[in-house]
Amino acid sequence: MTIVTTFLWFDHGAEEAAVFYTGLIPGSEITEIARNADGSAFVVSLVLAGHTVSLLNGGPDHPLSEAASLQVLVDTQDEVDRLWDALTSDGGAPGPCGWLVDRYGLSWQIIPTTLPELMSGERAAAVGDALRGMSKIDIQGLRDAHDQP
Repeated sequence: MTIVTTFLWFDHGAEEAAVFYTGLIPGSEITEIARNADGSAFVVSLVLAGHTVSLLNGGPDHPLSEAASLQVLVDTQDEVDRLWDALTSDGGAPGPCGWLVDRYGLSWQIIPTTLPELMSGERAAAVGDALRGMSKIDIQGLRDAHDQP
């Protein structure tokens, strides 16, 4: 059997981040915490909406970067807004085109499920132009760009 998981190196705060992430993403749970001798978390394993992730408290030698991100596909603007607001709060930062960095330094993409459909066909360039002008994605703004003659 072969299993693929996402493994992310945190300086510290992996357990706190795991609690935050599993409380934020429906259908998520912490599955295991391997602890150091002092009781602090070393590796935290979790499932985010069916996706297995491990978070390591490994120290500052390999900081998180925007080169890797977790992408969350959602159906509604309300869900885009809810996740965006929670992930950018308390020290998080918005980025372009649906990207953001959360308070722990992890990059995320909050993407509507309608984006691939809107980005196909002859109106893809107009939708792409609209998307590049956004930080948090506005689904209606993308639809408007798609539907303009």
